[in-house]
Order: sequence, then structure tokens, then C-alpha cells
Amino acid sequence: MTDSVQSGGATDDSRLLGAADIRRLAERLDIRPTKQLGQNFVIDPNTVRRIVRTARVQPGEHIVEIGPGLGSLTLGLLEAGATVTAVEIDPKLAGELAKTVHGYQPEADGRFRVVNQDALRLQELPGEAGPPVALVANLPYNISVPVLLHFLELFPQLERVLVMVQAEVADRLAAAPGSRIYGVPSVKAAWYADVKRVGAVGRHVFWPAPKVDSGLVSFTCRTAPITSASRLEVFAAIDAAFAQRRKTLRSALSSWAGSAQLAEDCLREAGIDHRLRGEAIDVHDFARIAEAKQRVAAAPQ
Repeated sequence: MTDSVQSGGATDDSRLLGAADIRRLAERLDIRPTKQLGQNFVIDPNTVRRIVRTARVQPGEHIVEIGPGLGSLTLGLLEAGATVTAVEIDPKLAGELAKTVHGYQPEADGRFRVVNQDALRLQELPGEAGPPVALVANLPYNISVPVLLHFLELFPQLERVLVMVQAEVADRLAAAPGSRIYGVPSVKAAWYADVKRVGAVGRHVFWPAPKVDSGLVSFTCRTAPITSASRLEVFAAIDAAFAQRRKTLRSALSSWAGSAQLAEDCLREAGIDHRLRGEAIDVHDFARIAEAKQRVAAAPQ
């Protein structure tokens, strides 16, 4: 069931950032949101609280947040009692976050840390909070899928993820085999987790308002498919299968396997019809294909 995220309802918003707070902070810092960094700041406290509830944030949990911006969602996570490590690429925004936390929720100072790094290049989180159990973020549209996959791989201890992304990306991440929009993001996300679209977010809760709606996507993390093939080998098969969507697996995987005949041999070994297309099979099938390639390569010629 999807849950439309809208503003409305009476709450004590003094601990969170509203529209006037966001604009005042941006003006003082001379921040002009840029498309290059995918900056759209959430200005509605009710939306922030709805996201935190949907993410099932519990007191004492260590949450990692990507792209906190001016701190709208950060304050919501801290209000729920979480310990938050926020990864922010913009040095001006990163430098201001601790001041914002202290100004709105001074009791949360000890539960907050900001890391001024490019999330796509991050390799570890400093500090003594331990590995994060959840990722909750309003992801920049321009890097949402790569950074999400990077963090899922980097932090295998993650139990769950809730991200807000462009609506079209949300649909693709949660798409099932056979869907017209099922593709590389869908399959790679399924390597790490069970994925569901759990909410819709309108444009009016952002400043500046984007030209597209957003969606909430929930990940319940689990172990990867059991296979002797590595993740990189499986992901290479996925990339090849969807590089030319209209081709059959036999044709699409020919370069990856070495030839069309070898691709057919791999598919036969994996028990998959070579006439199918990539959108017809799931992540477990791709794992079997990558594993079958190893056996075909090792077989006597």
C-alpha cells in the first residue's frame, strides 16, 4: 500500500525546519540550490515526520543520512532519538549542520556527526557510533541509484533503508520482472534487499520545487543470493542483458559470454530459455547465469 505524503495537521514544529527557516538559512549562507548537486530542500515538517515514521526509526539507532542539505530530515531523525551520521559533499552546508542541530535540538549534539565527503567516494564512517543499522535519506536526483547501491555494498550491516527519490526512479527500483520499467536498478537493488514503493511525495514540500514528483522506497535488507559467482560477475551479466533491451538473452549476452553460442550454452546450463529477454528474469536467475559461465568456461572443449 502506498502512502501519500502531504502537509497538514497541527504539530510542534519548533524543533524542525519550516519554509521560512530554510529560506532564512539559505540567504544567510548565500546558498543557491543547484541542479548539479541535486539540491531540493524539504520545507514541510509534517513530511519530515512522516518519512521518519515510515522508516521506523527507533531511539538509540545509528542512522546514516546522505545529502542532509540544510538539515530538515536530520532534525527529524534526531527528534526520534536516533544517532545520526550525515554525509554532505558541500563544505558550506556541512559546516553549518552542527550549528543548526545545536540551535533547534541542543540535547542532540552528542548524537550527531557530519562527514564532509562525496558519498560516492566514501569508504567508511568515522566515529564510535558503530555501523549504521539503517539509511534514511532524501537522495539527490542526479546520483540516487549509484550512491544507493554504493552504500548497500559498503555497509552490509544495514537492516533497512528508506529513501526519497524521483518518482520514476522509485518505480524502477521497486519494479518486478515482466514490468516495462524493470531494469538494471531493479535487479541490482534486489541483490541486497526486498524493495517496495511505500509513498508518494508532492513537489510542494520542496524548495525549490522540482519539476517532477518524488517517491519513497523501502528496502528490507537480506543476504545476497547464494552463488559461487561474485557480485561483480553477476552485475556484469545484468548490465549486458539490459544494454540492448529488445534483444534476446542469447544475443544480449554474446559479448559478455564470448559469443552467441557460448551465451546460449551458459543459459542452457543455468536452465533459462535463451529466447527470453532480460526483463523476464530475476536476480536469482542472473546469479545462476553468472555461475553457469564459470562451469562452461571450465568444461573441456
